[in-house]
Amino acid sequence: MIARGTDIRLLIVDDHELVRDLVAAHLRVQGNFVVETVATLEAAQNLIGREGAFDLILLDYALPDSRGLAESAVLIALNEGRPVVLFSGLARPETVNEALTQGFAGFIPKSTPARALADAIHRVLDGEVWMPEDLEDVPLPPRLSSLTPREMEVLRDIRIGLMNKEIAGRMGLSEVTVKMHVRSICAKLKARNRTQAAMIAAELMP
Repeated sequence: MIARGTDIRLLIVDDHELVRDLVAAHLRVQGNFVVETVATLEAAQNLIGREGAFDLILLDYALPDSRGLAESAVLIALNEGRPVVLFSGLARPETVNEALTQGFAGFIPKSTPARALADAIHRVLDGEVWMPEDLEDVPLPPRLSSLTPREMEVLRDIRIGLMNKEIAGRMGLSEVTVKMHVRSICAKLKARNRTQAAMIAAELMP
């Protein structure tokens, strides 16, 4: 979790210059966003290689040098597991599902108002998997079998009400690592946040 008031390093990857400039300008006046922009997947990879991971990346779905989400998802690994969010004018439910499966931290439409966009970014940084309300009910059956053994252990702790700091202490992990596990769990279970993940766990776990 990044404390409010702390500078947030944000990267926008979009091949439309007007979109990049407008979104960057709107976010900069919302507070503590330090925004950089690039037009291609290759440029994003090069920038991360030079400057290190960003706190969050907004990644356009249709980039000229990307042939799909699986190829674009390389940024998730390059960004050291920090959130990468699908940022698109329009995305079909199946595209959003695929993005979550690939490890994206949610989907934010480009039509999102500036203040709502800033709030969505903060919520993702707090560990949520963010989606617009009209996509919250996209059917994706939660499957505990998709979780790793460590994610199952984290989910059991979430189910009994432990917070990230407590889970980290119990498991001997950093809070950042626990937060990454929570985000992965939420994506796999199609849970909007840890509370919903706990509710799914209560229904499905013995």
